[in-house]
Amino acid sequence: MFVLASVLPKIPFGPWVDDGVNWLTKHLSGFFGAIQNGGNAVMDTMTSALTGIPTWLFIVGVTIFAALMFGKKWGFPLFTFIGLIIVENQGLWTSMMNTFTLVIISSLISVIIGVPLGIWMAKNEVVNKIVQPILDFMQTMPAFVYLIPAVAFFGIGVVPGVFASVIFALPPTVRMANLGIRQVPNDLVEAADSFGSTGTQKLFKIELPLAKKTIFSGINQTLMLALSMVVVASMIGAPGLGRGVLAAVQDADIGKGFVNGISLVILAIVIDRLTQKINQMPNQKTVPSKYHWKGWTALVVALTMIGSGAVTAFTTANSQKETIKIATTPWDSEKASSNVLAQALRQHGYKVELTSLDNSIMWQSIANGQADVSVSAWLPMTHRAQYQKYKSQLDMMGPNLKGATNGLTVPTYMTDVNSISDLQDQAGKKITGIEPGAGITKLAKNTIKAYGLDKKGWKLSESSTGAMTVALGKAIKEKKPIIVTGWQPHWMFQKYDLKYLKDPKKSMGSKENIYTMSRKGLKKDKPDAYKALDKFHWSKDDMSSVMLDMSNGKSPKEAANIWIKHHQSQVDSWFK
Repeated sequence: MFVLASVLPKIPFGPWVDDGVNWLTKHLSGFFGAIQNGGNAVMDTMTSALTGIPTWLFIVGVTIFAALMFGKKWGFPLFTFIGLIIVENQGLWTSMMNTFTLVIISSLISVIIGVPLGIWMAKNEVVNKIVQPILDFMQTMPAFVYLIPAVAFFGIGVVPGVFASVIFALPPTVRMANLGIRQVPNDLVEAADSFGSTGTQKLFKIELPLAKKTIFSGINQTLMLALSMVVVASMIGAPGLGRGVLAAVQDADIGKGFVNGISLVILAIVIDRLTQKINQMPNQKTVPSKYHWKGWTALVVALTMIGSGAVTAFTTANSQKETIKIATTPWDSEKASSNVLAQALRQHGYKVELTSLDNSIMWQSIANGQADVSVSAWLPMTHRAQYQKYKSQLDMMGPNLKGATNGLTVPTYMTDVNSISDLQDQAGKKITGIEPGAGITKLAKNTIKAYGLDKKGWKLSESSTGAMTVALGKAIKEKKPIIVTGWQPHWMFQKYDLKYLKDPKKSMGSKENIYTMSRKGLKKDKPDAYKALDKFHWSKDDMSSVMLDMSNGKSPKEAANIWIKHHQSQVDSWFK
């Protein structure tokens, strides 16, 4: 077997998949664009309607629904009321509504596809044998893999998030619909046949009513799986609580991760218990008339909530400001610049959508027109590969910051090493890096090869910016050797005594500039905003001060506002 494997040529599965996705993207771009535009319109409207409902009315309304469904069991209604108040108290209400929209739309599409497909599988054994392995594939493939075609087809945002969520969450509904129909007793089906029932009559009068509880169990599982995808979907720009969890992981911020995580738990429990209770509720025909007031009460509450949300959404749509979509990366330096620019734009009357993405996806989103602008292009070395790939699809403005640098960085107490050439076995032959997609990560890998460190057993440990800075701080506190991928401006050079290792071969690059880049056509579509973006610039000291405030506990938005307050005339000059 092993001999045969070595003789046969490698099957090019990867290139085949790449070619297939590229072909679909090229020839069906109009189709995918229409889905994206339509999907964004539907989900933006739904989110606007949900956020338009006064928070107190939403909390009271959902609590009333829970009380009507659970009767005298007040435990769950009380949990619902307190849990939703906690989410609001933490300032995560809008994020929860975005997450709720993603979950509901994903689950609705899964049900629309899954229930008919499950019924078809139950009725046709050939279809069942074909679909079962496909469902196995969908359930066992790592969820992150679905993000790649999602971005290729739909760009960034909530639509690719829904696409990936549907693929991941669909199988339970299909399987349980199939199982439910198959479990209908044969004698009942035969009795229906003997009375001359049509296939449609059997399905809707006998099979679906008897399979309802099983199918609902599958829908409940689909809802939970869709909810579990929100963090994964946030990696490609899907808004909501998942974005907060992802940011906490990238920053190694335990508190922020816990707050966003507990909000997800509250939402999951509320959705799970309500859907389970719906499945347990008796048929309306068997409910005594004295309990019909519950239905009328629920209807009045629902209409009140829907009406208030619709009115607010309509009013907001009519007063919508010009929107600027900023794409950024999860690095502290780019958080600082992007948030300063975002807050400045908001101060001058613009609506801003700020989305944190992996570096490669950020470049792709600008090139494809999914985002308007980014102030995170490190050139000529760090992002050279992305620039060469997308430069014909971008409008490169001038540098917004000059004199940035990269390098392998160590604490100054490591006196035994001053150059990359001096590295022997320090720090366990490990360089602590940041995100795999970062340009500096690629430079560090090239540096290891350029200096022959790979032959000495040196490795680059990829993590996140937050994990790297935590590891650096811990090592310095314990006076242990550590080597990290560092760059300036960054707050760690202000907080700790650090030094770059000399780089005679310049494999980590020399001085760099950080450029502003925009999508093609922005200058024509939004000329005033384009002028402001082109004028945006500041110094390394400016950026470092914002990052230092962030490292001391300020949120990026708070740190940006502090800087703007002390540099208002400079900010105003960008908009003149």
